[in-house]
Amino acid sequence: SQRSLAEITELIHTAFLVHRGIVNIGELKSCDGPLKDMQFGNKMAVLSGDFLLANACTSLAQLQNTKVVELISSAIGDLVQGIYYENSKSSEENCLTDDIGISRWKEQVFLSHGALMAKSCQAAMELAKHSTEIQDMAFQYGKHMSMSHKLHSDLQPFVKGSSSDTMAFSLNSAPAILHQEFLGREAWIKQIRELQEAIKAGKGVTSAIDLCCCHGNRALAALEHFPPSEARDALANIVYAVTRFP
Repeated sequence: SQRSLAEITELIHTAFLVHRGIVNIGELKSCDGPLKDMQFGNKMAVLSGDFLLANACTSLAQLQNTKVVELISSAIGDLVQGIYYENSKSSEENCLTDDIGISRWKEQVFLSHGALMAKSCQAAMELAKHSTEIQDMAFQYGKHMSMSHKLHSDLQPFVKGSSSDTMAFSLNSAPAILHQEFLGREAWIKQIRELQEAIKAGKGVTSAIDLCCCHGNRALAALEHFPPSEARDALANIVYAVTRFP
């Protein structure tokens, strides 16, 4: 049952990745290729993603566990809400970030990146008939591991030793949000053209690294509630991988 749940989780994740590949036809230029090809590609992306989601829902029902169905269904709802917010902010890539703080950023990242992992971990413990306390610890591990992974990804363009100084970065990433908080909104707007170098030199990167490690430590703390095993060691190694920086 737990293996089936893992497959269901991966199907849902893949379905949303496929749906995210849909192209905004209104933003296309003549050099992007024939419009009909893009329209056909969009239709295939929608149908393929829907097919994966339908298979995931069918397999979910076959687990015959109402609480697990409720958890995974709510995770899908969280994903939709998180992705809707990302897409509604602006149609322009890498636009100027909204005036949000790190607390709001955490909420948004949990919805779009952490909810599925956290609730899948909790559901796995429910299938194994563990106590409510153990289920909560599994949820906490999934949540904080996902947050650490997202922070680790956001930090790559800014930390020393990255493969390329010209690596693309998002103005809605954790270092950018934290840099804006330290700098102030008006000064942030003035520095927008020199933003990447300003973030590297400011407190945003070190604060984001600290936040990444904080979530990693909380994920490891949740793991301490489980008995020692190879599986627990493997989960801990995932956390170590996303909290290690040059």
